[in-house]
Amino acid sequence: MNTFAAATSVSRIHVVWDWNGTIKDDLDDHVSALNATLPALGGAPVDRETYRAKHTVPIPNFYARLLGRTITDAEWASSDAAFLAHLKAQPVRLRAGAEQLLDALREAGHTQSLLSLCPHETLLREVEQAGIGAYFNQIDGRTGPSGGTKAAALAAHLDALGLATRPERVLLVGDAIDDADAAHANGAVAVLHTGGLHHPAKLAAAGHPLADSLDQAIALGLRLAADLAPAR
Repeated sequence: MNTFAAATSVSRIHVVWDWNGTIKDDLDDHVSALNATLPALGGAPVDRETYRAKHTVPIPNFYARLLGRTITDAEWASSDAAFLAHLKAQPVRLRAGAEQLLDALREAGHTQSLLSLCPHETLLREVEQAGIGAYFNQIDGRTGPSGGTKAAALAAHLDALGLATRPERVLLVGDAIDDADAAHANGAVAVLHTGGLHHPAKLAAAGHPLADSLDQAIALGLRLAADLAPAR
């Protein structure tokens, strides 16, 4: 691809991919899983637009937005377990063109990894089911308590990859404001795509670079990384 070739002429970069809502096309699964947990909390089911407009990280804050109240630790633990169990029962579907994009990046000489806040064992299982594990130098899911943000996880992820001191080589592609916040906290570039779990209007209001597809996100991210490299 010409975009890859142009960026490669400056430098090869490392792409950190988000999973849920990004490579994995699971918005409808998330809406269904959320709706399976809300009645026990006294909440009403939501549609896709409401989900995307109110979704936020940490996730307990998401429930608070939907319910109009803060949930207790016990409610969060029960709801999170039910939510993850519902998701686990759904088939793994990749976003259209995702595997071809992973392959094109590898062929262009860029390296890639996967970082998610979903449970680590779940992430490994789903990546194996999708048959795309060979594209990634590192695959990290959440190993601690749920409900946190991605900044610290990204720091550990980059350290394991040997990139903690070279964040200018890193592009994070995700679908949430938290993805961009994590990248910026670690000195990396971020591009968010508008087809995931967060509403495009909310992403646009945050002022982060946006793209309407994974292809466009990579193209924009490679240009940003190439443009910023000389200044860094």
